[in-house]
Amino acid sequence: MDSRKKILVLINPISGTSNKDYLPETIRQKIDTSLFNLSIRFTQRPNHAYQLAKEAATNGYYGVIAVGGDGTVNETASALCGTETALGIVPNGSGNGLARHLGIPLDIAEALTIINSCNIKQYDYCTANQHPFFCTCGVGFDAQVSAKFARNGKRGPFSYVKSAVLEYLKYRPQSYKIITPDGVITEKAFIIACGNASQYGNNAYITPNADMQDGLIDVTVILPITPFDTAILGILLFSKHIDQDTNIISFRTPSLTIERVKSGIMHLDGETVMMPENIEIKCHHLGLNVFTPEKRHEKSTIFNTIETGFWDFVNSIRSELKV
Repeated sequence: MDSRKKILVLINPISGTSNKDYLPETIRQKIDTSLFNLSIRFTQRPNHAYQLAKEAATNGYYGVIAVGGDGTVNETASALCGTETALGIVPNGSGNGLARHLGIPLDIAEALTIINSCNIKQYDYCTANQHPFFCTCGVGFDAQVSAKFARNGKRGPFSYVKSAVLEYLKYRPQSYKIITPDGVITEKAFIIACGNASQYGNNAYITPNADMQDGLIDVTVILPITPFDTAILGILLFSKHIDQDTNIISFRTPSLTIERVKSGIMHLDGETVMMPENIEIKCHHLGLNVFTPEKRHEKSTIFNTIETGFWDFVNSIRSELKV
């Protein structure tokens, strides 16, 4: 009788920008087959990863490994929420937001070796009108950019920046009501982003202090901004200091409801979906098992202090220019 733990590896053949034909052999070389009974499948259509992962969880698999971008990870993880089966991530997409947050190497061979350690931890996941997400969800400008990026067909950071610039030229902020257990916020907003993890991907930190084990959603509300503010915001976004921007409201909550004038798109981990006027967002505490690196590198306290001082200086200049 085979006593090895069963592992299913799901490869999205169209994620990222590179050919995936070499991956099965690399996976077989790097995964310890003395520990794991390995199965490898290529996904063939939208939602296929979800279906295969769901079957694996039902059949008692030890883990399901998603090889692809945030969309593939979302599909796979959605099927594993609330089960004993662990999610493994081998980042091979454009943004790789969840992998970056968890400190999973972007190198495929290095990411695969994490599975062999069997270091599994429990993490939060969130839902928006019962649709799971694991990094971020949002309404407003970022959802519009995600939609344009998807229609563009080309992947990669340059394509995303191009979509963002073109969308910014025509986007107008909308009015929202945000209802939380602690009160109500009514604002016209450029973006409302809800983070389980800290970033969109590509090290763009929209909720830089998010903790995937605290049972809370980090919310960043970006108020209407000028072109000058946009440039500063972009720098703060990539330097992990958007929470210091004077044009945002940020808070943490276990749940919230976003009310808007009409139905429209929102993004869940970068994938756009249609949602009604009211969107109910909840955090589900420690509901997902994930293969996780045993160690990760953090910036030093001194470096963080220098960065904070620099962005305080930038914000002071901006305040002077607005006077």
